[in-house]
Amino acid sequence: MITPHHVTVNGLSIGNDLPLVLIAGPCLMESRAHALECAHALAEIARDHDLGLIYKSSFDKANRTSLKGARGEGLDAALPIFAEIRELVGLPVITDVHEPDQCARVAQAVDVLQIPAFLCRQTDLLVAAATTGKAINVKKDSSWRRGTWPTSSTRFARPAMTG
Repeated sequence: MITPHHVTVNGLSIGNDLPLVLIAGPCLMESRAHALECAHALAEIARDHDLGLIYKSSFDKANRTSLKGARGEGLDAALPIFAEIRELVGLPVITDVHEPDQCARVAQAVDVLQIPAFLCRQTDLLVAAATTGKAINVKKDSSWRRGTWPTSSTRFARPAMTG
């Protein structure tokens, strides 16, 4: 039997024994207008269907296969937009962080920090995210197997560790 575990994100309860919470939004933040339009539409759908929802969009898609691919609004432009979505639309917000020095800044504007799968083993990034006190969503690396997650999760339990 799995032990129930709950996390509260901006008033939304999430748990392995609670109803499903969706993480949805445009993959890439294209503009303020687009982000707000999507957030309002998603909030309405979630309300109509009694669903929990966390708004997701990336300020920088650093893992593009082409150097010519769109990457997003960038950190400085996106942070006030994320904060506006939280305040005006009332949705919790999640976005990716790619570097340890982004974590504290991003945590001021969002409710959840997401670690991309391609960065899920970067100790400095995991520790920086944990130090913010925000909820963290670590995307699963395809090489993870049952039983390997607890080793990685210790990086969150001891954010002050060094060396």
